[in-house]
Amino acid sequence: MFTGSIVAIVTPMQKGVAPSTELDFKGLEQLIDFHIENGTTGIVAVGTTGESATLTEEEHCAVIDMAVKITKGRVPVIAGTGANSTIEAIALTKCAKEVGADACLLVTPYYNKPTQQGLYEHYKVIAESVDIPQILYNVPGRTACDMLPETIIKLSSITNIIGVKEATADLKRVKEIRERTSKDFLLLSGDDETTKDFILNGGDGVISVTANVAPKKMSEMCSLALEGKVDEANKIDNILIGLHKELFVESNPIPVKWVLHKLGLIQSGIRLPMTWLEKKYEPSLLKAMKQAGID
Repeated sequence: MFTGSIVAIVTPMQKGVAPSTELDFKGLEQLIDFHIENGTTGIVAVGTTGESATLTEEEHCAVIDMAVKITKGRVPVIAGTGANSTIEAIALTKCAKEVGADACLLVTPYYNKPTQQGLYEHYKVIAESVDIPQILYNVPGRTACDMLPETIIKLSSITNIIGVKEATADLKRVKEIRERTSKDFLLLSGDDETTKDFILNGGDGVISVTANVAPKKMSEMCSLALEGKVDEANKIDNILIGLHKELFVESNPIPVKWVLHKLGLIQSGIRLPMTWLEKKYEPSLLKAMKQAGID
């Protein structure tokens, strides 16, 4: 159900850069339809790319609710409900269940840097508090908190913890987790640049930033890798490599929002402290777009 190219979708906002830029639900509908038409296999609403850190709890729940309503069961909706407060993560996860999300994605607690035991207890309590499938999310480059394979493996025995989004780009971890968890435990990449190899080493798919702007090619590449068609997957991945890199030339989601606006898919809105893309980075992004055939 949660395999292939799953998009970490942006949260469209009205034009402008401000502390409270208005959300654009019409834009969200346009984006979700665009993804379903182009082979994206799932939607992650209000993850990092969806600016979860700067949405209020009310807005957070509203975006998840709208994503579920717009999608209408055509593909699964995974709600980003992680927080560095266990209480807040439980509240967001309950909200996601109430509005009909298919699963939740819970990032490791950021800033407060819990121990491995603290991470285990955090996720265990959330899983026991809300009966909805839950996917762990490890991205130490953004959280300053690295959930080690041993902790992921231990958590995998909890019934409704169904997988992990692993964004360290460490392929050795993929093999270790794959070998020491059940075949049904999902391994999803959180790093577009290494996704092809992640899948070829036992992964099930990706929660992708690149898929925001090149959904069809990203979906095709993942499908080929899952089928073990290495040469064909390489061919598409080589076309996408510029996007994999340049979409992180400034902090995500600054570059991907710029590209989506350039493609006419969203308005030029982003919420502080994120800012609009600096002009000096535009040429490299335009080059990557041309290479991927989306200019």
